[in-house]
Amino acid sequence: MWPEAVDYIAASPIVLTLLVARDKNRCLKQTCSSYTLGDTMRDFMAVTKALSDENRVRLLLALRKRELCLCQLIELLRLAPSTVSKHMSILKQAQLVESRKEGRWMYYHLSGSEAPAIVKQAIQWVFRALGNDPQILLDRDCLEEILKLDPHDLCEKQCEQPTKRGKHRVATIVRS
Repeated sequence: MWPEAVDYIAASPIVLTLLVARDKNRCLKQTCSSYTLGDTMRDFMAVTKALSDENRVRLLLALRKRELCLCQLIELLRLAPSTVSKHMSILKQAQLVESRKEGRWMYYHLSGSEAPAIVKQAIQWVFRALGNDPQILLDRDCLEEILKLDPHDLCEKQCEQPTKRGKHRVATIVRS
């Protein structure tokens, strides 16, 4: 069933594609629909993609003990709202976080008991590996200051500060 000489295997979420050596310099592409990737592999690939960015790992660790509003996460990272939203979307797609909307505010928290085992294991691994990292400890201290602010007031503040081009920018808290 498997070709004798497999030069390259490309995995996609849908099927495995085999490029089989034929003649000397030619390849024949064969699609084996019976060899689809399983749910565990898809979950693993989504988790590894989500954890491949430092900001997404910082966001995940910020949610360790509590639910946070998107405005609080924006304040923590000091990035554009669209950038933080994209990071959260990737974390959500990997099932590492869940969200809920309340009015115009979006709140995020770590995935619950319904998350796949690989997701729960990845979260625990990140917490064990990076719980005492200097950047994470700084983020924790900064988050304590951010949590003293009302999320609604913080959001309003962020929206009121236009940049030179007329777009809105993130308000920043003085960090010591």
